[in-house]
This record gives sequence, C-alpha cells and structure tokens, in this order.
Amino acid sequence: MPWNNTCPMNERKNFIRDWLTRDFDMAGLCDSYGISRKTGYKWIYRFRLEGQRGLNDKPRKPHGHPSKTDSRIEEEILRFRAMHPFWGPRKIRSRLQRLNPLVDWPAASTVGSILKRNGVITPRRRRTRVPAFMGAFAEGLAPNEVWAADFKGWFRTKDGTKVNPFTVSDVASRYLIRCHSVSKGNWPNVQAQLATAFQEFGLPKALRTDNGPPFASCGLCGLSQLAVWLIRLGVMPERIRAGHPEENGVHERMHRTLKQATAKPPKATLAEQQAAFDMFRAEYNEQRPHEALGMRTPSEIYTSSPRHFPRELPHIEYESGMVVRRVNEVGQFGWKNRSIYVNRSLAFERIGFREVDNDVWDLFFKDFKLGQFKPTKNGGMIVTDVSG
Repeated sequence: MPWNNTCPMNERKNFIRDWLTRDFDMAGLCDSYGISRKTGYKWIYRFRLEGQRGLNDKPRKPHGHPSKTDSRIEEEILRFRAMHPFWGPRKIRSRLQRLNPLVDWPAASTVGSILKRNGVITPRRRRTRVPAFMGAFAEGLAPNEVWAADFKGWFRTKDGTKVNPFTVSDVASRYLIRCHSVSKGNWPNVQAQLATAFQEFGLPKALRTDNGPPFASCGLCGLSQLAVWLIRLGVMPERIRAGHPEENGVHERMHRTLKQATAKPPKATLAEQQAAFDMFRAEYNEQRPHEALGMRTPSEIYTSSPRHFPRELPHIEYESGMVVRRVNEVGQFGWKNRSIYVNRSLAFERIGFREVDNDVWDLFFKDFKLGQFKPTKNGGMIVTDVSG
C-alpha cells in the first residue's frame, strides 16, 4: 500500500494517532496518507481489536483451507474403506452416494487423497496392457449371451484342506453366478456346478473357458464330454487360445479381486473358506460398483435367462438329406464297411453328414460343425478338424 514514508509501521501509527484526534474526516485523512478508505478502515478495525499489535503485518498463509473435507466425512470414508479394503476411490464414493444421497461427498480424487494421506492405499504399479483378442467369439453385449467359467487356482486352508474354487460369471453384467470349491476339477464335478447354475439362472448362449480339462480334450475339434453335454443343451462351448488368458479378461479380473478378498490369508477350514466365497459373491453382485457398468452393480444389470434348463437332454434331429451315424463306445462310426475314429467324447451320440463335394463330407454334431472327412489314396478315410 502506498504509505508516504518508507516505514509502513510508523505510518500506520501516525495514521491512528491522527484519526484519534478527530481533527480529520476519513476521506481527507486517508487521502493525506495516500491510501484508500478501505485500507484506512482495515487498520482502524485492527487497532480497535488488538491495539498496536493489530498494526503488524499478518502472515499471508490462510488459517484454514476453504475446501477442506469435513472431518466427519473423512472419518466415514476411512471407516468404509476399512470395511472394503480393496475398493478404490471411485467405488467408495459411488457406494457412499447411494447409501447417503443427501451428503455432499467429495470428488473421487479427493477420496483418493484422503486414503493416501492416511496410509491406507499405495500407488499400484502400472500393468502392461495386452491387446484384446479379436477372434470369432460371441460379443456378450447382453446378459446370458456369454458366460465365462474357470478355476481360480487351488490353495490350502490353515488346516491343510485343499480349496479348488470353480467360478462362473456373466460377461455382459459381470454378475458372479457361481463361486464354489470342488474336490476335483473333473467333468462330473464341473457338470454338477454348471447344472446348479443352469437350474437357478437358465441357459446362456455360450460358455467361454480355457483349453484345459474338463473343458477340452485332444480329440476331434477338442470336444470333451462336458462340451458334448453343453452342445446338447444348446450352449455353444467357446475356448480361448492356449496361453491367452486376456481373451477371458473380464473373468480373470474378477479372479484377482476374489483372491484379494478371500484367499489372503486363507481361512481355518473349508467351511469357513466357502462362507468367505459366499460373502464375497453377495458383495460383488449387490454392493460393489463396477466402472465398466457406469458404477452400477452387476445385480442392477443381470437378469436370468428365459431358456430354462431341461429335465432331460433334448433329442438331436438332423435335417432331411443328411446321413446319420451313431458313434460307438470307443468313438468310432461305421462308413462303407470301415470304422472311422472321431472322438471318444461322442460315444453313443448321433452325428450327421452332408456331402459338399464328390465323396467329401462335412461332419456335424447337432448344429456344431466338427470337420470334414474324405477318402485317401490308399483307400482309407481321413477326418479333418474344422481348424484345419
């Protein structure tokens, strides 16, 4: 401020002294010291409040932050984080807004700052992104178009019991349909888990898995007994390429969250571990917001399939003009006095043939194309997988 002399403190004292004499009006007094009336009134106010100490310069740092989060809100954020230790700022804010819509919750960035400041989160190492596979998978844009299934990877409870979680989820809604430990990862156990899921939620159009047993075999077209059962139900088995878990990325990401929430540390017994899986599934479906769903929960998106699980497997019919053969117990069918091997998983099933060229035939199981077979130069027959 433009005081006339070089020492602002002396000028302020002289200004107050002259003001106290009442010999000057305010406008003339301020004008004589080269300051505005606003500045003059400020120093008079400080003098009245604190005496001559009020004429000293004050620190420019504000006493408080005008946008600082209320301590009660910060405590609630920290409490909620303790209840959900693996939720990020956006999920926490979204859920709190739903639970308490009348509270003015801070932005997700502020929630993140609160969590960092209190030492409850640390920056996560950036993961290298793998390009998505652009294969001929179903898009899975609506519930029940594609389900994904896999084993999480086994571990042991504190009492030494082996835990082998089998999981099923809906790709479109992220809804976790099944999360249950099985004694062995064989096809009867997996079939039983899928049958339970089908009875409760209906049939999907496709089931996406990896290439391990019991989902695939080394036979023609990789068909396993489980895949044959799915095809008879009208569920198309989809298999990702070996070594490419990113092709089932939605399900794999769920597995990472499942491991964080339920397997570290493992529970004392198998019963307690299964209870943890059940609790996780309920929270994952009903409470946990998902960024890919616009911060909605899977239960807000998912609806059961209108295709009901039948009491008996449907009978397979082939269109008129197709040749039909029954596969025997060792996976062979008869053709022109020859036994031709296809896949033992098709034992006792009926397969259909459509001639596409002179003695060249396409093979079908229901509406699933298995491959082709044709005569060889030595008079035999060769079966070719659809993959070539």
